[in-house]
Amino acid sequence: MRTLKFLLIKEFKQIFRNKALLPMIFAAPIIQLMIMPLAADYEIKNINIAIVDHDHSSFSQQMISKITGSGYFILSQYSNSYKEATLQIEQDKADLILEIPANFERNLIKEDHGQVFIAVNAINGVKANLGGAYLSNILSNFNNDIRLNFQPLPKVNLSPVIYATSSYWFNPQMNYKWFMVPGILVTLVTMIGAYMCALNIVKEKEVGTIEQINVTPIKKTYFILGKLIPFWAIGVFVFSVGLFGVGMVIYGIKPLGSIFLLYSYLFLFLIAVLGIGLLISTYSETQQQAMSVAFFFMMIFMLMSGLFTSIDSMPGWAKVIANLNPVTHFIEVMRMVVLKGSTFGDIKYKFLIMTGFALFFNAWAVINYKKTV
Repeated sequence: MRTLKFLLIKEFKQIFRNKALLPMIFAAPIIQLMIMPLAADYEIKNINIAIVDHDHSSFSQQMISKITGSGYFILSQYSNSYKEATLQIEQDKADLILEIPANFERNLIKEDHGQVFIAVNAINGVKANLGGAYLSNILSNFNNDIRLNFQPLPKVNLSPVIYATSSYWFNPQMNYKWFMVPGILVTLVTMIGAYMCALNIVKEKEVGTIEQINVTPIKKTYFILGKLIPFWAIGVFVFSVGLFGVGMVIYGIKPLGSIFLLYSYLFLFLIAVLGIGLLISTYSETQQQAMSVAFFFMMIFMLMSGLFTSIDSMPGWAKVIANLNPVTHFIEVMRMVVLKGSTFGDIKYKFLIMTGFALFFNAWAVINYKKTV
């Protein structure tokens, strides 16, 4: 243990001596956690709409006011030429076109029906679907308002009516940041555990100091622990600052579940991702190789972890990959404990899964390390 103590002192001195590494470890994750949730928002707003009004009636003006006053749409062009509106979409200045035909108000009053035309730019499928749905809902509400003006509801409703009320559990304000911050924090901790750990060990290979250690009587177990423990401690520190500093202070997220339960899973998760970092370092001879391999896996970890898209909507083969991703399970645990207040009984199988990841990756890394050094 005395040998391990000196190795840890050496590693911490080496980390804090590296002026380029310190901002990447401490400053970058915190700044990213402060900025990324503001951009990672699936609520579509500021949709540009071009309106072609051939009617110029009071009803068409009321409809336009209702659309622009909804808070979702920005009027990019108002004209009576559909060709001009089409150019707006082609130049990416508009996302939707609403064409109001001539005699719209007259047909609505005299013939009890009117038609409008909606054209949607579907290059961005998410924005197209939501924008079209928003506009259809606004037109439906506008239609109901007109029907009430011409056909007031009877004082006594003789037909049965079903009323639906909604109750939003776990995130009553529907604040998307509360959903994203725990997931983003997990990916940042993964970056430190896997990415930085791999680069640190490979750097020893590049400068040749690892060869000097190999000729000493230091056991490889102590050497590996000396490399992993500092980044384990740094990962815990960054997680704490992100959870209590950024999450609570800036975004007002207060974990409903046990903090001790979160840290217990964090400790196990860091062991698993540090094993991944160690494994990458055993296959890499230069920092450039380690960065390329780590970047490849980090992209998979982020995009197939349920951070941005639901795993349930993925195809079967993608679900298998997602379930073999340790980041997937920690993100799910974070959201369950922080937002739902889940207990150990709810996530006990997640502990077993993460224990399997930790044993598998670290055992593979140690075995491969013995073969290559």
